[in-house]
Amino acid sequence: MSRRIIVHSLEQARAALKAAAALRVSVTIESAAGAGAYAGPLWFKALVDEARRAHPAAEAAAVLDCADEAGTTLAALRAGLERVRFTGPQETRRRLAEIAAAQGAAVEGASAEPALDLLAARDPEAAARAFLAGNESAG
Repeated sequence: MSRRIIVHSLEQARAALKAAAALRVSVTIESAAGAGAYAGPLWFKALVDEARRAHPAAEAAAVLDCADEAGTTLAALRAGLERVRFTGPQETRRRLAEIAAAQGAAVEGASAEPALDLLAARDPEAAARAFLAGNESAG
């Protein structure tokens, strides 16, 4: 199972991937809630691509949170993101999921999985390492 880490910057994304590579575990880096709307799909794609270039040994997935904005979700899929979160109406999510599946991507709803939010982490890499190693109180 891939553990989820919420990132707000390239530095945090790199730290999460560096920790995952060092521990040889998979990680899912996520944007903050609604980041698709205020930061944009292209920003998140560039962040993910650059973090992966910095740590190619890391096994990592990425999820852009588009909140309840169907247009932002479509823009994220057009930008080439493979996983997006849409928390709007179920019927709209179903339609978006069909569009995503046709291009090899996925749309997910709200996540109940525990996640580490690196927003206030003084040392993002240490926090990510502790979380990925199984210490739920990391951060």
